[in-house]
Amino acid sequence: MHASSPILLFDSGVGGLTVLGELRTLLPEAPVIYAADMAGLPYGAKSEAEIAARVCGLLGRMAERYHPRLICIACNTASTIALAMVRDVLELPIVGTVPAIKPAAALTETGVFGLLGTEATMRQPYVDELQKEFAVGKRLLRHGANGLVELAEAKLRGETVTADDVAQEVKGLFLQHHGNEIDTVVLACTHFPLLEPELREAFGPDISFVHGSKGIAQRIATLTKGQTFNRDAPDFAVTTGPLDDFERLKAAFDLYAISDLRVF
Repeated sequence: MHASSPILLFDSGVGGLTVLGELRTLLPEAPVIYAADMAGLPYGAKSEAEIAARVCGLLGRMAERYHPRLICIACNTASTIALAMVRDVLELPIVGTVPAIKPAAALTETGVFGLLGTEATMRQPYVDELQKEFAVGKRLLRHGANGLVELAEAKLRGETVTADDVAQEVKGLFLQHHGNEIDTVVLACTHFPLLEPELREAFGPDISFVHGSKGIAQRIATLTKGQTFNRDAPDFAVTTGPLDDFERLKAAFDLYAISDLRVF
């Protein structure tokens, strides 16, 4: 493997930047290509068949073009639906993103914790399996909050997003039976940590928010341990959508040392 072979981070939009931030800390010299399927955004309202076909097709073509050493599907929805299929098709390490139910179940003191994700993620059997394995004796309340994806994208484009906007999207979680007992919330979409300041403002300091970005970065570091990295060229990001719209996110990508934005 060439030292300049990149790690490919794939997401439906900009949520994967939360993973990239953690990856920069652990592997600062690793070359990275960030791929955003902006033409397919949002995934949360799409069917499982549509998401699986789209993700597998895109990652197959991206693997051929960019020859990555590893692909990270930095998207909970895509991972819970298409991860196994992608691993069957591509002969290279694939790291997925799964809801952080295990650490949240260990953290809750009331025994009641929440799960916020897209509607597509909420209905996946994989989530049921995580709950059965790691949340025995605990009460998990789920809520699909597709609107948070749009709010996170808007925030990174410099648009005004308020705590009230965020609260409106997630209030259905707390209005459920036992919702007033929630003390821990899993952010089961990589977009959602981008809104953590607004979530904290909306719901106060007594609720802990848990997400998996650090764990994902650690998994990538483990799988690439001992490999040589050389960022001999600047990292770049690609979009499946129009470049002019993608360039509205330039300030956000600059924060992660990516200034070269391209169309895939």
